[in-house]
Amino acid sequence: MLSFFWLRCLLKMVKGNIVVPEEILNFCCNGLQGSTSPPRSQEPGEREEAPGAMASPLPARNPTEVQMSQLVLPCHTNHRNELSTGQLLKWIDTAACLSAERHAGCPCVTASMDDIYFEHTISQLYLSPAGQQDGRSGVCVGQVVNIKAKVNRAFNSSMEVGIQVSYEDLCSGKHCSICKAYATFVAQGPSGSKVRLKPLTPQTEEEKIEYSIAAERRRMRLAHKDTLKDLLTRSPPDTELETRDGSGAVPAEKTRVESVELVLPPHANHQGNTFGGQIMAWMENVATIAASRLCHAHPTLRAIEMFHFRGPSQVGDRLVLKAIVNNAFKNSMEVGVSAEAYGREMSVSPRHINSAFMTFEVLDQEGRPRVLPMVAPEPGDGERRYREASARKKIRLDRKYVVSCKQTEVPLSVPWDQSNKVYLSYNNVSALKTLVAKTNWALAREKEKVRMYTLEEDKFLSFRIEMSVCIMARQAFSLLSNLRRRHEWDSHYASAELVQKVDDDDMIYHVVSRMHRQESKLQDFVILASRRKPCSKGDPYVVAFRSVTLPTHPPRAEYTRGETLCSGFCIWPESEEMSKVAYYNQAMPGYLNYVTTNVAGLSSDICATFEACEKFLLKNKEDLISRLRDF
Repeated sequence: MLSFFWLRCLLKMVKGNIVVPEEILNFCCNGLQGSTSPPRSQEPGEREEAPGAMASPLPARNPTEVQMSQLVLPCHTNHRNELSTGQLLKWIDTAACLSAERHAGCPCVTASMDDIYFEHTISQLYLSPAGQQDGRSGVCVGQVVNIKAKVNRAFNSSMEVGIQVSYEDLCSGKHCSICKAYATFVAQGPSGSKVRLKPLTPQTEEEKIEYSIAAERRRMRLAHKDTLKDLLTRSPPDTELETRDGSGAVPAEKTRVESVELVLPPHANHQGNTFGGQIMAWMENVATIAASRLCHAHPTLRAIEMFHFRGPSQVGDRLVLKAIVNNAFKNSMEVGVSAEAYGREMSVSPRHINSAFMTFEVLDQEGRPRVLPMVAPEPGDGERRYREASARKKIRLDRKYVVSCKQTEVPLSVPWDQSNKVYLSYNNVSALKTLVAKTNWALAREKEKVRMYTLEEDKFLSFRIEMSVCIMARQAFSLLSNLRRRHEWDSHYASAELVQKVDDDDMIYHVVSRMHRQESKLQDFVILASRRKPCSKGDPYVVAFRSVTLPTHPPRAEYTRGETLCSGFCIWPESEEMSKVAYYNQAMPGYLNYVTTNVAGLSSDICATFEACEKFLLKNKEDLISRLRDF
């Protein structure tokens, strides 16, 4: 009852335009979880504890972190008495918005919600180990959904918020992850003007990793449209429709759904605009109806492609929601859904405010996906949507294979494909940034200015070697990102041929190496080199390397094909004329003996090579000054 008392007080003060103390806000947001409590009054004669007198204080929690625990009530469930996905999207958007506004200190609006992949679909959470349902099908009334959201990184006026959603059964104590998502929010000042955000300083290793990779995720979002366009351009336009024996094609027009919603005050957020989570819930509802019309069953939502908010809507608007099945694959279907806003005059042209693509499956009694009927697209736009759905499926598979997979489940060298270049580049840079952000590096050797560190993990031994060099960071970045010049300072490189210039930041090289001098054969690599300039002050210049496979460069008899999983340079400016240059490498089995020999002090070859790198940088920096003036 205490929490409801505070909540009533808060609502009264908000209506009266009274500034609410932060302690009360924190208690109202988190009091049900026990994470924040109001200050306790001191008893007479009770002494105040001296700092550090008792147990050591708990680590400081991220100030932007929001934890929300929601008890599932009957009003939150669908026709199957399980938690509605639309309701879950509302909770996710609420938690993420609170986190963004904690950092910004002002109102924030949802710009986009990244691809949401349900690790366990809501209807599968009650499947027994044998695959049989135990009488309930999903997160039901009385269970708890836990949501944690925190800002990963702030850019100029936008920020990325990471969200983790899990399910908890209070009776059995069972916990299960539901999904992860990333949302982008924009801070808004008076009259809708953009607000410049203060930078975020990550504290823990996990936060540093998310902070570093957030820039790559942002780059991938911005390139998604071009990636799709490029893939469609290079795909044959007359691709034949899939055929399946024993099933007739369903005209896509039969799955079309159109619904209208009147935006009322309960649908608005604290800024007077339509609550983004409510729009997403309405869109999920019409998409589910469209999917049901194809399969004549209750579909299960498996994934949601990015919600992209193109503009706001207000109380009094009429939202027209449209959905249609774009394509049906063997076990899944893609439903396209859009939201358009009309003012009080429906005759005025609508405003396109949101669009998304949702992937559904239909599960049988054992929880396995059923085979779906085919879709016959309409000529014109229907065929375009059909082909785009196939392209998006490929992109989703590429992203899952390249970005989200575990290292033990994929080959070290991934196939190079022009259609998934964005995700290969993303994975290349993010893997190096993840390695850089590790905190348990140990100093192994120090020789004059060169310092060598090691990182021992379960399956990999990584090393880092660094030194300060009298050179501008951008000069070192330009010299070290060109593998064709590496043989000038690295005696292990025999040659490096530029095979393909993907774009200004990504190149593919064929490298010939003489790493193992005792072997008669030289070693060769096909390497993707991805380089990045700093996203903001304090970020390093990055040059990342990883192995890829190319049909034009298969293994040859005269070489031993080598692989590199994660290596590269990070360069930090220390002053206008000084930079810290660091090289990282996650040692592969064939390279391990060489690394351990140097770590143990039985060889100084790695240190000598890095000293040669310094001489190369100093020798060539003057030649770059004139060329880098306009860099």
